[in-house]
Amino acid sequence: MFLTVNLKEQLLPGTFEHTLNELIDKEIDVSEFDSAYKNDTTGRPGIDPRTLLKLVLYGYSRGKQSSRKIEHLSKNNIIAKALSADIEVDHATIAGFVSGNSEKLKKVFTCVLMICDELHLIGGEKFAIDGCRLPSNAAKEWSGTHEKLKKKQEKFEALAARLIKRHQEHDKQKTEVEKAREAEAVKKLQKKAEYIKKFLAANEGKERMGVSGKEIQSNVTDNESAKIKGPHGVIQGYTGIAAADSKAQVIVCAQAHGTDYEGGVFPGVLDSLHNTMKEITGKEAPLKGAVVLADTNYSSEGNLKAAEERGIDVLIPDTQFRVRDERFAGRRAPKKKNRFTLEDFKYNKKDDTYICPNGKKLVYRGLTGLRHGQKARRWSSVEGECAGCPYSGQCIRTHTRNSEKAEGAARREKKPRKTLYLTINGKESLMERMRQKIDEPGGKALYSWRMQIIEPCFANIAYCKGLNRFTLRTQKKVNAQWLLFCLVHNIGKCAPHYAQKKGQRR
Repeated sequence: MFLTVNLKEQLLPGTFEHTLNELIDKEIDVSEFDSAYKNDTTGRPGIDPRTLLKLVLYGYSRGKQSSRKIEHLSKNNIIAKALSADIEVDHATIAGFVSGNSEKLKKVFTCVLMICDELHLIGGEKFAIDGCRLPSNAAKEWSGTHEKLKKKQEKFEALAARLIKRHQEHDKQKTEVEKAREAEAVKKLQKKAEYIKKFLAANEGKERMGVSGKEIQSNVTDNESAKIKGPHGVIQGYTGIAAADSKAQVIVCAQAHGTDYEGGVFPGVLDSLHNTMKEITGKEAPLKGAVVLADTNYSSEGNLKAAEERGIDVLIPDTQFRVRDERFAGRRAPKKKNRFTLEDFKYNKKDDTYICPNGKKLVYRGLTGLRHGQKARRWSSVEGECAGCPYSGQCIRTHTRNSEKAEGAARREKKPRKTLYLTINGKESLMERMRQKIDEPGGKALYSWRMQIIEPCFANIAYCKGLNRFTLRTQKKVNAQWLLFCLVHNIGKCAPHYAQKKGQRR
């Protein structure tokens, strides 16, 4: 039987696909995409970018991240056909659209946020910032400092040379199949060595540096990705940062970064959040009276200072805040009693030293900037003097340093030393003030909002929408992919409210 199918009737009001179709066709200005898809002067007109945007967002909403799978949807899925007016799109066109329009997608993201604001889905009172760590389209086996990558290259070259030599020595004793197998193995090793060699030549003198100023590992496949510690081990990937509003869990700010330390991008996320809310609301100080919540990954003196300079109220607990919370007393190992404090160390003003309870001397060692980003004065014991101390279990944390390598020794000997830190002039740090704030009942109650604001967003994107890894390479393209998934999340929030606004019912 031949049945007439009305494509328009496949998009039911109140659904994601109907809202997507209405927003792209009637609400969002996507004219900036047109210049790259017009071909009127030299041949056939290009595909309408509205069609591509609809297909990509619909594909992502169905967990179809691959451009080939989205192409399959455009050919076989009735909803996709309704969105694209029965136009079948090639996977190469889809891939080019996603990877080549990062900046333009940011404007679409902002337009959707304005519609969310019109639907009263953004409260502007509480925001939560967090990161979702996902693997990238690169293997961590291809990571390392430039020195280690050079050694890996030399190792591959040496293995290839060894196989060639062995092949030449036993050439007459081997069959044609064995010869072909060895030749293939040599070819693979040489290809790997050449791969690393080209990368090192192209990036000579461009080592990646971390926040501490030391070289961090580069990656031959995608040098803008990073080795990231996640709940299931170390991955090579990116961290998708998002800031969500508390009223309806709408994502207001979205960025992807190739970094293991999320705290380093916090000031930039605050700026992006401020600028986006300013554009949405039209207010000069859109975050006045609001509070931004973040977890302990963002706890540092520098981040608190950045928030203070911007006039933004933040609530970021330190790593020990649950240890101090009596509500979690039964969930953690009992705290050691009788731990020494500063008062147990006697200060000798004459020679600027401290005497520990065991009678050992702690000598002044100078200033340090490693105490939560704040300079402090440092006293420590003589190297190795704390070994065998009867008060070791009660004393302050032990710091170790590598002694000079003895001639002929296979390993360096580690000698413990105790170190005291005091902030300069006893000035109360922003971290201290934040500790007091988070320990108050009001601070605990306010911080309890963080998880219920941001975690449902990540659950929707990673579990419901199926984003388990980034398929593109370089930070710019990965950022576009993260923006698209956050767009899908926000449009899903709009769908039921948009249908009510237009007086439509499913």
